Amino acid sequence: MKICFSQTPCHNQNISEKEMQRNSILADIEKTRCALEDAYAGFDNVTDPDLIDCYIYEVNSVLKRYKFLLEQAAKINSLPEEELHPESAVNVLIG
Repeated sequence: MKICFSQTPCHNQNISEKEMQRNSILADIEKTRCALEDAYAGFDNVTDPDLIDCYIYEVNSVLKRYKFLLEQAAKINSLPEEELHPESAVNVLIG
């Protein structure tokens, strides 16, 4: 399974760079969450020792990516209040 994390281009000129960055991180967090669910499901359904090891590495890898993205979201969330959108979904994911 190949997982790609890319920033999606925004065509709306009214969205600030910070808002675009926040949206990109939130999208990556959602993709990573789905990848983590897939890795856990794969781990739960294998019996071969080599595949078990493979899924352990995959789960650990995705967890590290998830942790990194949550830290990035926390950094964006700690910006001065006037730069943040009040309905930020980062608040829901982090706290």
